[in-house]
Amino acid sequence: MNTTNLPGKILVIDDEKDICTTLSGILSDEGYKVITANSAESGLKLAKRELPDVCFLDVWLPDSDGTETLEKLKALNSDLYVIMMSGHANIETAVKCTRLGATDFIEKPLSLEKVLLNVQNILHLKDLKFENQNLKNRVEKKYTLLGNSQALKDIISTVEMVANKNTTILITGENGTGKENVARLIHQKSNRCSKPFVAINCAAIPDELIESELFGYEKGAFTGAHSSKRGKFELAHNGTLFLDEIGDMSLKTQSKLLRALQEQKIERVGSDETISVDTRIIAATNKNLEEEIKKGTFREDLYYRINVIPIHLPPLRQRKEDIELISSHYLSLFSAENSIKNKVISNSAIQILKTYSWPGNVRELKNIMERLSIMVKADLIEPQHLPFPINSIKFEKNEEFENLFTSIDFREARAKFEKVFILKKLEEFDGNVTKTADAMGMERSHLYRKMRQFELVPENEKNNDEEKLNENIN
Repeated sequence: MNTTNLPGKILVIDDEKDICTTLSGILSDEGYKVITANSAESGLKLAKRELPDVCFLDVWLPDSDGTETLEKLKALNSDLYVIMMSGHANIETAVKCTRLGATDFIEKPLSLEKVLLNVQNILHLKDLKFENQNLKNRVEKKYTLLGNSQALKDIISTVEMVANKNTTILITGENGTGKENVARLIHQKSNRCSKPFVAINCAAIPDELIESELFGYEKGAFTGAHSSKRGKFELAHNGTLFLDEIGDMSLKTQSKLLRALQEQKIERVGSDETISVDTRIIAATNKNLEEEIKKGTFREDLYYRINVIPIHLPPLRQRKEDIELISSHYLSLFSAENSIKNKVISNSAIQILKTYSWPGNVRELKNIMERLSIMVKADLIEPQHLPFPINSIKFEKNEEFENLFTSIDFREARAKFEKVFILKKLEEFDGNVTKTADAMGMERSHLYRKMRQFELVPENEKNNDEEKLNENIN
């Protein structure tokens, strides 16, 4: 039986009625829907109306040459799989049909076993292509740049200008701002988009291994090298290599990277053979490389080699007008991924999100939206659904500071200031009471008492004893 995920609809175009009857019978028995035509004209009309997945087409038809019909079929639907049939065709005809887009060429009398195998393989391939495109679309939605702020518009404009150039690009910005998203967008818009996008986190790989990861190695190059392995440069040949956190790369590896960039050639570890590579480099870092150069931890010549086109991503706290769009996008994305009804975030919740400092930037906002899409049962996300410390923000900070000067006495003004200061520090350390207390130079228990005094304790923890609450918060 037909085991593909997509329905199998098959068109047979042949002037021999026996062929149409035989194919219709055998394919229908396997669960496929079969439609037949005895001329090119009627076959084309059926193809336009029925949109079949596969077409069996005779090379010789009474009203048209089969190759001409093939061209017209592909013009109607470029995704149509066409299998040519003939009892007296030559190699030249078969080659011509293949060039025009035919999937296969089979001879008459037909082997029914081969016919069924062809259809099964084609529809399986069609399913795989569909799933691959679906996966690609989901990846593109995850790695996207969202927002209407001028800063983001300027970045997108730069991406459009440089995408099809082969120049190196350096993306800077805090952790979580979306540097890899920018790199992927550049790749998607470049003429290398059909080739690999390969990413490597230079900070996550030990110094003794990063060279072999970048350039590959030969069998026996070191203990544990039981077989040869291609490095990231080779894997990204004709595509894009994204060097994330390049500021954490050792000086030794920086030297070899510079040589590879200048010569477009590499050598695997344990080999003297030179391998030419055509790899577009996009680097990213959360460090100030000019400061690292002064410290002697980053090569100045490498900096100028990678910093041809600089792109800086501002932190989310500097483009808060983008928060609503980003929140809605990820709520929709995660709801679809988890087969959950899409939720809407209220205006009051959005306003609170805009007052938060977002130390983890877009990554933090994305994670919170994923949590809310799963954990909140209501269709509308309200302020009380927001996690701590965000849900402790009950006021506009500017107004609160203004109120300091309208206080009746010094004690009241000091209390208001303490509340604002503690809240700001809690946001800075993502609600971690221990780290906040250390930064403020006070005992953790004392900070906790202040939090209770100013009602900065999460609603779901207010009934817990102090010791248990401290454990939960951290």
